[in-house]
Amino acid sequence: MKKIISMILVGGKGTRLGDMTKYKAKPAISFGGKYRLIDFTLSNLSHSNIDVCGIVTQYEPMELMNYIGNGASWDLDYTDGGIQFLTPYLKKEDIEWQKGTGHAVKQFFDFIENYQSDYVLILPGDHIYKMDYNKMIQAMEEADSDITIASTRIDHEDIHRFGVIEVDKANYITKFMEKPDNPSSNLVSMGIYIFKKDILKTLLFSDTELLDFGSDIIPEAINRNIKILSYEFKGYWRDVGTIQSLYDAHMDMIDQSSFLGLNSSKNLPIFSRSLNLVPHIILYAGLVSNSVIADGCKINGRVLHSSVAYQVDVRMNSLIKDCVVFSKVVIGENAHVEKAIINEGVKIPKNYMSINNNCVLITSENLYEVGEIHE
Repeated sequence: MKKIISMILVGGKGTRLGDMTKYKAKPAISFGGKYRLIDFTLSNLSHSNIDVCGIVTQYEPMELMNYIGNGASWDLDYTDGGIQFLTPYLKKEDIEWQKGTGHAVKQFFDFIENYQSDYVLILPGDHIYKMDYNKMIQAMEEADSDITIASTRIDHEDIHRFGVIEVDKANYITKFMEKPDNPSSNLVSMGIYIFKKDILKTLLFSDTELLDFGSDIIPEAINRNIKILSYEFKGYWRDVGTIQSLYDAHMDMIDQSSFLGLNSSKNLPIFSRSLNLVPHIILYAGLVSNSVIADGCKINGRVLHSSVAYQVDVRMNSLIKDCVVFSKVVIGENAHVEKAIINEGVKIPKNYMSINNNCVLITSENLYEVGEIHE
């Protein structure tokens, strides 16, 4: 028996991230040079000593599965538990595709039942934050709530992208609105839920088909007067579900020297899988300022206020400024790119220029839509 087990939902296409998710699941996307988005959730589980994790996959899971392996890089390679990949399967002559976040969990309820746990922790795999889930569990036990939702307050224009929460004086949720046009509160759901297992089972297997946590299950639980606690999280958190939010999170990392303690081995460090690459090198014509450079890079141009992932080649007289550069990119001689995310493997031509007022995603397909060759 386990007190609590976790399930990470990584099945969505992440269409708002464009070609970044064309061949990979969103949690496999690079962040901060050396990390992947999934590293944050797996590291949080490791630090919280939650040793059973079912990873529910559907869309382009291969790269993510290869990266995670048996979970050893996050100290989650347990014999009795550890990482288990839960993939779509054939049922009654049809593949059981996921119709929503709740339906994805329902598909694999046998996995939950196998561990006879008291609680089930439901997690997204593509958010940037550090959290000790034990504090959330403790708050739930003290309040004796049936469901607890991690929440946080945001003050930017993206409130409408999230589930908006209203609470009473005891922090019990009285109203939940999924992605409202006119938000009534700045308290939003982080998409992190803890359910008492029996309550989750009752909701998922009710006569009414409840497919999604935000749209269906939580509103239905409120209608049934099930006790739902809001656990307000005070730290840094970003759902990087859009090109702009992913870019903004990278700029936060560069501008904040203490960002999530990524430069410290103390205070819940974020683990990742080492690629065992050679160190980066800055050649005689290279200049780097206020930037993050991952292993395996060769810098012979200027990199200013940017994040550069592994094995990037920045050639002579080129300039990269206010950019997020993914792995295996080549920046040609005399190229000049500002305020962009450059997708993995893109070859920026010699004399190319793309200077932008707002962040753009540069791919091999749209190179000449967002930039041009200059002489």
